[in-house]
Amino acid sequence: MTEAATVLLFSYGTLQQENVQLASFGRRLDGAPDAIPGWRRSEIEITDPEVVRTSGKRFHPIVEPSGDAADEVAGTVFRITEAELTAADAYEVADYKRILVRLKSGLEAWVYVRR
Repeated sequence: MTEAATVLLFSYGTLQQENVQLASFGRRLDGAPDAIPGWRRSEIEITDPEVVRTSGKRFHPIVEPSGDAADEVAGTVFRITEAELTAADAYEVADYKRILVRLKSGLEAWVYVRR
């Protein structure tokens, strides 16, 4: 019996890439557009060679609260399993932490933000 996909994960960066999804979860994720209100996006340099190899990118986006409700970061919300959430935790580097946020749609989802 397979685990039900009951966890919501919001991605604004490399977890939206098909190659990263296949490497991390062994499947392509289906998602829907959404956004995080009150946040802004910037970039950080990734030094973990495995993450750079998987994503194909040395610089990854990262988000932090902006203090302005008019700001928002667009992305995709995915329905995944608990095991896939653990795999996403393994993919993300120490510059990120996972928190629960309310998306523009009203859904609550996990998202990786600046530590």
